[in-house]
Amino acid sequence: MRHRKSTKRLGRSSSHHKALLASLSCGLIKQKKIKTTLMKAKLAKSFSEKMVTLGKADTLASRRKAIAKLRQEDAVKILFSEIAPTFKDRDGGYTRIVKLGRRRSDGSEMAILEWVEDTSVAVAAE
Repeated sequence: MRHRKSTKRLGRSSSHHKALLASLSCGLIKQKKIKTTLMKAKLAKSFSEKMVTLGKADTLASRRKAIAKLRQEDAVKILFSEIAPTFKDRDGGYTRIVKLGRRRSDGSEMAILEWVEDTSVAVAAE
């Protein structure tokens, strides 16, 4: 039973769960938006926002922490040079989730996870 546990594991082991979050966040950093299931998007949102907070500090220690969590140095470079500086004046809420409806094959709720500054999907959804 998962009494008083704070994280959702999605039926995965802890190492698989960490790798999933790192992969989704790196995809979001490199491609600016990703399409995934709603629950994965919710988990990746909190993880990605923590990475942006690290990126805003822009110290050697924060870069090393980001590399340890994201596991891809090229994604960390993009995070620290392009994404984090755009959110310098913002205190939080760097990403948004746009719900897309259910997937035909298995009925899973789908969503797009994107950075708030990129408004291309939000305008198209309206």
